[in-house]
Parts: sequence; structure tokens; C-alpha cells
Amino acid sequence: MSKDDLIDVQGTVLAVHSGGIYRVQTDSGQEVLAQLSGRMRRFRIKVVPGDRVTVGISPYDPVRGIITFRAK
Repeated sequence: MSKDDLIDVQGTVLAVHSGGIYRVQTDSGQEVLAQLSGRMRRFRIKVVPGDRVTVGISPYDPVRGIITFRAK
């Protein structure tokens, strides 16, 4: 699956779990388990609870996602 196939939604990080998993609540009220994208890990972008993020959600599994952007 390419990056273009993902559905981009905005949300807020609720909690950080072990293994680099984040619980994100989207603006539509859905909760998603997401991990950081490779580029965010590479440049050591820190994400803490309360941050606004953009999450790419797979159309096949809407419970999982990838955090692609952290808003300032």
C-alpha cells in the first residue's frame, strides 16, 4: 500500500504506550492506535500527549494508523 492510499485525518494524542504506539482521538471521535512514520523517527520528532497530529489511516483497517505530521 502506498502513502497515497491512506486517509488523512486530524486528531489529538491521548496516550503513549510502550513500543512506540500512540492512542489518538480523531476530530470525528474515533480512537486510533498509531505509530510514528519512519521519517519522524529518523529526525527524532517528539510527540507527547496533547499534541495535534495528522494520522494516515488505512481504508482496510480503520483502527490502525501512521502519524505523519505533528502540528506546532
